[in-house]
Amino acid sequence: MFGPVPVRIKKSKMLQMKRSGSADLPLHGGRVPPWLAGRMTALGTAISEVIVYDYGTSELLSRLSDPFWFQALGCVMGMDWHSSGITTSVIGALKRGLNPRAKDLGVFVCGGRGKHSRKTPQELAAYAESTGLDGSPLVRASRLTAKIDNNAVADGFQLYLHGFVVSTRGEWIVVQQGMNDATGLARRYHWHSATVRDFVSDPHAAIVGENQGTIMNLVDAQAKRAQFAILEIAAEKPERTLREISRMAMPRHHDVRAKDVDLKRLGAVLAVSYDRQLRDFASLLLTENLGPRTLQSLALVAEVIHGAPSRFSDPARFSFAHGGKDGHPFPVPLKTYDESLGVLRRGLDAAKVGFTEKKDGLRRLDAFVRKIEGRLDPRADFAKIVAHERAISASLDGRTAGGTPKSPARPGNLSQLHLFDPAERAGD
Repeated sequence: MFGPVPVRIKKSKMLQMKRSGSADLPLHGGRVPPWLAGRMTALGTAISEVIVYDYGTSELLSRLSDPFWFQALGCVMGMDWHSSGITTSVIGALKRGLNPRAKDLGVFVCGGRGKHSRKTPQELAAYAESTGLDGSPLVRASRLTAKIDNNAVADGFQLYLHGFVVSTRGEWIVVQQGMNDATGLARRYHWHSATVRDFVSDPHAAIVGENQGTIMNLVDAQAKRAQFAILEIAAEKPERTLREISRMAMPRHHDVRAKDVDLKRLGAVLAVSYDRQLRDFASLLLTENLGPRTLQSLALVAEVIHGAPSRFSDPARFSFAHGGKDGHPFPVPLKTYDESLGVLRRGLDAAKVGFTEKKDGLRRLDAFVRKIEGRLDPRADFAKIVAHERAISASLDGRTAGGTPKSPARPGNLSQLHLFDPAERAGD
């Protein structure tokens, strides 16, 4: 009845992403290895802390409610770029890292997967009591969002994960995930209290996913008659098929491909990282003496922290910061990961005693990369970049969930990638 429709995105100012919705992801098994889980907790906490420090807790919740940004966060943390495991891993990492800091940062994470999801009401009640919030509306919101996505939206997905993030002001977001065994997909749903005007009338600003035909959505604004009919225990089913909501789906292929990435944006990051003149200036902006590989990661981390909403349409690009645990697009470079964490942590620690130069360097780095992207056309050579990353993997202690993979015989040569015209230079 309905053909493919474009993703419906709410108009918003920079860094004000008031968007909810869902994303379809291929179901993946396995567990996050301990060597990555600890780093994900540290990096996710540091990124969240910078966002809270610079933009406030409301901004952090806004971003978590955006399916595109949430996916990019998981990628920059080293998870496989499109798998269902991103949801569990990111929620778990944030819960481990943020909750011990809840009093300082003003945000608290409840719930999780399976049995942890069922503890959400008790966790919310305890948090509300400790902060003076009224816990009843929060518990009601938790239960309603789960009921709506599991029952009122009849799309074939059964919930198995429910994460609830709340601030000391009572603002909240929900991230939950369901699975469909028949299609081999998981679907992630995002909610943000700032966009919910009525739980039973268009509470989602968008549902983003692969068009799988007509679904029954009893919380659609056009479903009022159906709601009244159910309340009156009417036997007749709703006569009109409810409108299809726009959706975004991750592709089935597990590897990262050139078509999944904005090559011009990635090329700008690599230009800053591997051209000597640009790299020296970028390091000066960060007041750190950094090698090209760490600068590449930090440029992508900086974009996750400071980037505009429009720049998260290709989450796969952010996997070029720290790779992926299954080796796509390359193994997780532990040395680079730890160096990135060190730069973030030093900046945050300095900011706490009044020296913001290091922390603000990430904002300047993000602006510098976008300036290069606008002045040049540094399209990345995707195949050569991936080959280079895999070639240097051993030197960076590259690792996957399956162990330490063998590296190619010879390292790649990024000087031959021709990312931009050497005659052109970006100004400072």
